[in-house]
Amino acid sequence: MTSIWFFDVIGSLPSLVGHVPRFVREKSHFLYNGHQSYPPSFSLRTTMRRETLPSEQLSNWMRLNGVQLNGVAISPRSAGRGLGVVATRQLSSQEPILMTVPRHLVLSMENVWAYAKTDQHLLQVLEAVDDYSRVRRSPTCPAGNTIQGGLHYSLTDACQTARGAILIFLLLQLTHNATDSEIGTVNPFSQYVKHLPQHIPLPTFWNADETALLKGTSLEAALEAKLKSLNREFTLLRDRTLPIAWCRQHWWGTGSGRLTLDDWKYVDAAYRSRALDLPGTGHATVPCIDMANHASGDDTSALYETSTEGDAVLVVRDGKQVGMGGEITITYGDEKGASEMLFSYGFVEDDMRSARELYLDLDIPADDPLKLAKKASSKTAPGFRLYERGRSVDWDGSFVWLFCVNEEDGVQFKPLPSISGRDSEAAVEVFWKGLRIKSLAELRQRLEKDVMWDVFHLRAITTLQDRVEQQLLRLESGGSHGQAVGSIGGVRAESGACAMEVRDLEETMMLSAYEEYEHQKTELLHSPVVRQYLGEVQRDDPLGPEKEDF
Repeated sequence: MTSIWFFDVIGSLPSLVGHVPRFVREKSHFLYNGHQSYPPSFSLRTTMRRETLPSEQLSNWMRLNGVQLNGVAISPRSAGRGLGVVATRQLSSQEPILMTVPRHLVLSMENVWAYAKTDQHLLQVLEAVDDYSRVRRSPTCPAGNTIQGGLHYSLTDACQTARGAILIFLLLQLTHNATDSEIGTVNPFSQYVKHLPQHIPLPTFWNADETALLKGTSLEAALEAKLKSLNREFTLLRDRTLPIAWCRQHWWGTGSGRLTLDDWKYVDAAYRSRALDLPGTGHATVPCIDMANHASGDDTSALYETSTEGDAVLVVRDGKQVGMGGEITITYGDEKGASEMLFSYGFVEDDMRSARELYLDLDIPADDPLKLAKKASSKTAPGFRLYERGRSVDWDGSFVWLFCVNEEDGVQFKPLPSISGRDSEAAVEVFWKGLRIKSLAELRQRLEKDVMWDVFHLRAITTLQDRVEQQLLRLESGGSHGQAVGSIGGVRAESGACAMEVRDLEETMMLSAYEEYEHQKTELLHSPVVRQYLGEVQRDDPLGPEKEDF
């Protein structure tokens, strides 16, 4: 890939990457099998003892638990690249089913609660952290696995999703093994977790030198928020389970306690890097299918589905053929951006040519008299998404329109008393020229029909361009720091290569967006509506506003 650097960052690449190959296109948990050597500062070890089993024993687990393979095997890759699903004969879509995983092995919220019926320790923790009976009746829980304004900020939020239940379940399996079966009951996952890697190199496990390389990328703020969220979740987990005797002894007790924040980060990383949106089930993890590596576009050879019996199946894509010894791959999401791939899976595809998408937040200026009302009325993340559309960069983000209008334009806010009567929980309704607005998408529709639309549009484009410029300047300021970090050897080659790739791809996208907004601004400034509006502003303020003060 040809790197396009607007700021002088390219000089940091040799010291970070050297002659190490670019980060391989594998799922993060396939890259480390306990054999990787780390400097002391890179220790990811936790106080919770974790036993690992050799990959050769996975076939025994599959046979005992009814996992059926048809023309494939889970085998080590070459050159220490971990495990993958490999064809043992010629495969085609004429005989599509490659693997069948029984429905009771699908790790979903429903099955977590099914296991809790025979595991009192698991049940105690599930009930302690939240009331799941209400949540289990809701089939539309979000995944909690997005970095674009959708991170969980409390254990209660996390436990209202499959993620929360699955994390607790995985934590109980680790505890079961670490306490020599004293805590919890034996189930198929008690052994399967021993086939998970000791180390999962997601950015939540990066050291300070490595995270410093993300300065100016969209992942910087997302990672910071995620780490704070994990810390809050862990603190709440401790507070909620301290009254449970065995938790006090085995998790939190002085001298006897074994649970640390790294353990919570570990189960979060294990779930995030393996979660699937399984048809008919929702967000879940599926043993053995989660060993399939990623490939995008035409290189994806298989997909996962749910059979009529409710089992999870891995099938060959229509029209695809895989020769003997070839790898079976699935997609983790062709549309996911570089930062989200690194955030959730720990890698950036080595042939990725675009950042695909990125998210930038927006902070309402402190001198905006409507700041509090705008924040209270918005149900969307305060920011916008840049994404690739053809050869150009487009954007979406309904919050931008709320950001750009003022009371003199016609926007109004009316508070509604909350059910509890507490002012801090008061809801705020939005009105546009006297008409109630049900959503920010509706606000844009009304703005488009307004005679002042060109002015509102120009404000939005100017806001986007200013925010992109701000991010580019921050990216530039992180360039020299990244060069210094690389020179002291505080960055692992894979982490450094991934960070620099994200920087490169996102910079290219933001530069394209900046140029596009400059072009749109030029066109809008020729609008008669805009020219008239600026003329009126000029007359009202003889000192003269800035050209972009709309």
